[in-house]
Amino acid sequence: MATLPPVSDDAARRNLRTGALAFTGALAMLGLGYASVPLYRLFCQVTGFGGTTMQATESDAARAATLATGRQISIRFDGTSAMGMPWTFRPVQATDTVTIGERDIATYTARNDSDQPITGMATFNVTPEQAGKYFNKIQCFCFTEQTLQPGQEVTMPVLYFVDPAMLDDPNMAGVEQITLSYTFHRAKDPVNPAASGIN
Repeated sequence: MATLPPVSDDAARRNLRTGALAFTGALAMLGLGYASVPLYRLFCQVTGFGGTTMQATESDAARAATLATGRQISIRFDGTSAMGMPWTFRPVQATDTVTIGERDIATYTARNDSDQPITGMATFNVTPEQAGKYFNKIQCFCFTEQTLQPGQEVTMPVLYFVDPAMLDDPNMAGVEQITLSYTFHRAKDPVNPAASGIN
């Protein structure tokens, strides 16, 4: 029976180094897999990619108001509940005509139709997708989880403005209506309703 030649110390060190590098690479790939969703979400929030709306401050809104030209655009509001989410969720008003650059408010209502407390979280997007980076939300229920008690109904406001910079974007030429859509999903087990942020 043939015997293998002994492995030299140099070859053993090279094999150990290669194994350690492969293990480190595998750990790095695993970490990237877990980080990819939040990183993609952050990228969308910063760039407006995929119809993700932008989050703005009061000073951003004040700056946009100084650039308002009086031109208007139609905003359509949409609200649904995900499968298995026992809430009735809808906009109070389906459409509105707003002045580009000026603050406006949209109102949604949500009602827990179940017999137990439910905590929900809203996902959102804007269509057409290229409008996402121009639709700025100053205040929104979608920034926090919301808990509704059985049968409880609440009003949820969204304070927003459309950035006048859209008027200089050739990709926005011909866009006469922007749709803001929300979907409420079950988030987790109920929390204290006083901490839910709903008024």
